[in-house]
Amino acid sequence: MRAAVITFPGSNCDRDLAVAMEAVFGRPVQRVWHQQAELPPLDVIGVPGGFSYGDYLRCGAMAARSPVMREVIRRAAEGVAVIGICNGFQILTEAGLLPGALVRNAGLKFVCRPVELEVATTASVFTKGYGLHERIVLPVAHHDGNYVIDTDGLKRLQDEDRVAFRYRDNPNGSTDDIAGVLGGPKRNVLGLMPHPERAIEPLLGGSDGRALFQSLLEAFG
Repeated sequence: MRAAVITFPGSNCDRDLAVAMEAVFGRPVQRVWHQQAELPPLDVIGVPGGFSYGDYLRCGAMAARSPVMREVIRRAAEGVAVIGICNGFQILTEAGLLPGALVRNAGLKFVCRPVELEVATTASVFTKGYGLHERIVLPVAHHDGNYVIDTDGLKRLQDEDRVAFRYRDNPNGSTDDIAGVLGGPKRNVLGLMPHPERAIEPLLGGSDGRALFQSLLEAFG
């Protein structure tokens, strides 16, 4: 298993993601600075949460144009698994790797708490370790987590089974209660607002996020 986590100016969950990956994958995870224009051979690329570039302009908009993202886009097209969490989800939508956009929460407040999710599909390298419609609990921490997409785009997501997770009690107003979506030529790109890397063992308050990383290990390990 060859994995890397990208760090942008303002990332603050990059270490959390790398530590979680190392704990499950059982091997070191490479750390990549956003100005690095080339990447080594990889199976999994993590785009972490935080406040890249201070969330100026739009959340994720500036990071999506960092040199490394051109390579991430190329690797995603080749089938490398790319996961973007929270701000990483925002970056992936801004980079065009996932449809839709993340805007200000409907309540106009920062939301930070555990939320219950439903696994909407198991047909991906990220979710095959869960049961279909399984309910899990992951923490969220975001101010701009309201996922929006037009009617035609939503229908495509639904028809192609590309909604990965849905909120059971929508904390931010997201369209169709969507918490995570799949993209890429092989359903190999995942963006989600909740933080699975913060829920990989009971000492962290829960371990429901571990199956996501275990799924990746089984696919590429």
